[in-house]
Amino acid sequence: MPENNLQGILEAVLFAAGDPVPVDQLRRILDMGEGAVEDLALQLSDALAERGSGLTLRKVAGGYQMVTRPEYFFAVKKLAQVTDRKLSAPTMETLSIIAFRQPITKQEIEQIRGVRIERALAKLIELELVSEQGRKQVLGRPILYGTTDTFLRCFGLDSLEDLPRLPTEGEAALGMDEEQLKILRGEYLEEKDSSDEQEREEQE
Repeated sequence: MPENNLQGILEAVLFAAGDPVPVDQLRRILDMGEGAVEDLALQLSDALAERGSGLTLRKVAGGYQMVTRPEYFFAVKKLAQVTDRKLSAPTMETLSIIAFRQPITKQEIEQIRGVRIERALAKLIELELVSEQGRKQVLGRPILYGTTDTFLRCFGLDSLEDLPRLPTEGEAALGMDEEQLKILRGEYLEEKDSSDEQEREEQE
């Protein structure tokens, strides 16, 4: 099959899919190896740019997606009358903690933030940026939360490995008080769990 026809097929598949299509699925559709799919995607991306297309190719969430070229988004936004769904600062802070510390429990997030997070967590789940990832194997088996493929797509990440590097414990510890340092090292929650268990035993 001529190369330009393969580009056309790839373009049609990605356009019809809307969401990112995993490389493995593209490999089966196009009947070619993973390396060949990667090369074809690069060729299609170059071809779209050369002809001044309003679309471009983006590698995200372990696959490829056809998206609006950033410089033309202003027009698409007017056409679709897109609703502003910006995250509030508290919700974004909660999302950041989950992204970098996942899987993580609600209690652990609240200890880091120092405030209740019910509304922020509910909003993130509603937007499908965060989901339940099982339960932690400790007393009470609290729910663990982590980010989703929707999170990767929204932030233009191919995988969680593309997140920026966090500061080391030594760097983060600068300027922290004793309680914050305990939270950083995970000692606070261990002490609290031990205290709660001892209190229950005394009540019994």
